[in-house]
Amino acid sequence: MTQQVHNPATGFRFALVIGAVVLVSLVLVWRAVDLHVFRKDFLQNQGDARYLRIVPISAHRGMITDRHGEPLAISTPVDSVWVQPADFSEAHQAWPKLARLLQLDLAQLQRKVLARKDREFVYLKRHISPQLAEKVMALGIPGVNLQREYQRYYPAGEVMAHVVGFTDVDDQGQEGLELAYNDWLQGVAGSQRVLKDRLGRVVRYVEQIARPEPGKDLVLSLDQRLQYLAYRELKRAVQQHKARSGSVVVLDVQTGEVLAMVNQPAYNPNNRGQFKGGQTRNRAVTDVFEPGSTVKPFTVTAALESGKFRPTSMIDTAPGRFNIGKAVVRDARNYGRISVATVIKKSSNVGASKIALALPDAALWNVFTRVGFGLTTGSGFPGEAGGLLSHARHWRDIEKATLAFGYGLSVTPLQLTRAYSGLAADGIMRPVSFLRVDEPVQGKRVMPARIARLIRPMLEAVIHDGGTGTRARVTGYSVSGKTGTVKKATAGGYSDDRYIAVFAGFAPASRPRLAMVVTINEPRGKEYYGGQVAAPVFARIMAGALRALNIPPDTAPDTSLKRVALANPVEVTP
Repeated sequence: MTQQVHNPATGFRFALVIGAVVLVSLVLVWRAVDLHVFRKDFLQNQGDARYLRIVPISAHRGMITDRHGEPLAISTPVDSVWVQPADFSEAHQAWPKLARLLQLDLAQLQRKVLARKDREFVYLKRHISPQLAEKVMALGIPGVNLQREYQRYYPAGEVMAHVVGFTDVDDQGQEGLELAYNDWLQGVAGSQRVLKDRLGRVVRYVEQIARPEPGKDLVLSLDQRLQYLAYRELKRAVQQHKARSGSVVVLDVQTGEVLAMVNQPAYNPNNRGQFKGGQTRNRAVTDVFEPGSTVKPFTVTAALESGKFRPTSMIDTAPGRFNIGKAVVRDARNYGRISVATVIKKSSNVGASKIALALPDAALWNVFTRVGFGLTTGSGFPGEAGGLLSHARHWRDIEKATLAFGYGLSVTPLQLTRAYSGLAADGIMRPVSFLRVDEPVQGKRVMPARIARLIRPMLEAVIHDGGTGTRARVTGYSVSGKTGTVKKATAGGYSDDRYIAVFAGFAPASRPRLAMVVTINEPRGKEYYGGQVAAPVFARIMAGALRALNIPPDTAPDTSLKRVALANPVEVTP
C-alpha cells in the first residue's frame, strides 16, 4: 500500500486560488452594491443625460373660416426629417438610400451635413407625409429622427389666396390675414421628456413638461359663395380682354364687411414653388390708380352741399371742350347745356370741371377727405396703401379741374368701394372689416343724408338708356353706379392706348345693401371703356350676390331723375 504524501506547495496554491476567487467575488459584490445603492442617482443622471431628451410638442395653428364656417385655412399634421450629424456621419454607406427616398441630391446632402458636424440638429427635409416618414425610419439609420409639425392647407386655393395669404415652412404668417392675425392664429408649443435609444428613436414618453396651446380660430367676413363668383367673373373678363390685371371688391353697406375681394392674376398658396414676384400682393388694397370719372359723384356732392347747385342746375358744356390756361379739358362729344344730373349720366368732364371751379377749394377737398381719399381705410390689412390727395392749398385751376373728374389723385379699389358705400348708406361710412361682424356697426357721417339721396338717383340714371353704364343692369334690381375710363400715366404724360376700365356702384338702388368696384387694368381688346369692360363684370357678380343673399328684387323706374327734380333750372357759369 502506497502512502500519499501531502505537498505544502500544492495546498498553498489551492488556498491562493480560493482566496482570489473569494476576493474577486467580494469586489464584484461591492461594485454591484456601489452601483445600485451608493451611486445609483449619479449613474441614472448620466444615463439620462445620454438618452433622456426634452422635445417640443407642436401646437397647431388656428383655423380660418369664411363667415359661414367653411374652412379656408387648416393645419394638417406632417413630419420633418432631421439628423444628429455625429451619429449620422457614421452611417455614410446608407446616405444614398435616404437621399433617393427623400428625393434629395446626394452631393448636396453630404455638403449640408458635413458643414454642420458640430451641431446636434440639422433638418434634412421638412413636411413629409406620415407614410414617407415610416419608410425613412424603417431604414434604421443612426442619427435620423422625425419631428411632428403642422403644414397649412388652403382648401379654396387661389380663390381666397390674396385675402387669406399663406404661412412659411415654420407656420408663420407671411401674407394677407395669416400675417395680420399671426399672433392670434399661432399656437404655443409645449414640451415633453422622452427616452431615446442609441439611434435617436423615442422608446418611451417620460413626462409632459408643458402642455401645447393651439392657436385660436379666425372667422372672416368673406362669403365663399360671393368670393368664388367674383373670382370666376373677374378671371373670365381679364382673359377675354387680354388685360394685365384686375380687382373686385364687394362691401356690405350696412356693416362695412368685406364680402368678397379678388384679384387677377392669382396664385395657389398650396404650391409655394410657383410663387412669382408681386404675384402674392393684394392689389385691391396695395395698388393705387387714378379713379377717373368714378369720383364725379363726390364732386357733385360738394356742389350740392355748397348750396350753389341743384340737380337741375344747368351747365354749359359747349362746344365739348374747356380751355384752362394752356390746358384743354374735353368731352367725348358736345353735350351743350346740360343739368348737373346729366353731367353724371353723360360723364361730362367739362361739366365736372366747371362745377369744381365754381366752388371754394376747401369745399371739394373736404368732401374728398371725408369719404376717405388720401387715407387708409384702417382695415389692418398688411401693406394697405393710403392713396394720394394733395391739400387744397397747393391746387391750381387746372389741378382742381382735373381732380373733379378723377385725375391728380390716387385711390385703391377698397378705398373707392368704401366711398361708394357712404353714398349708398345715406352718407354714413362704416369701418372696413375683414372679420365677421355680429353686432350693429356705428359709422361716421361723411355727408348729409339728403345729399346722398339726391346723388343716388343720378347714379341710377347712368344705368338707364342714354347713360354710360347700361351694361351694368341687373334683371329685377335697380342699380346705381358710375363708369370710369382712365388713361394711364406714363413718363411723357398720359398714354393714348393704355387704360384702366372701372365701374363703381351699389344695389338695390332703392335700399342699397352691396357696394362694389370693378377695375380692369389695361384691356388690350377692341373694347376698353369702363362701361364696356368693367360694367358687365359688375352686373354678373351683383346679380349672383343679390340672389345668394336672398335680397328681394325691387322696382327700378326709368324716370328715376324725376324723384330729384326741383325748382326752375339755375344757370351757373364758373
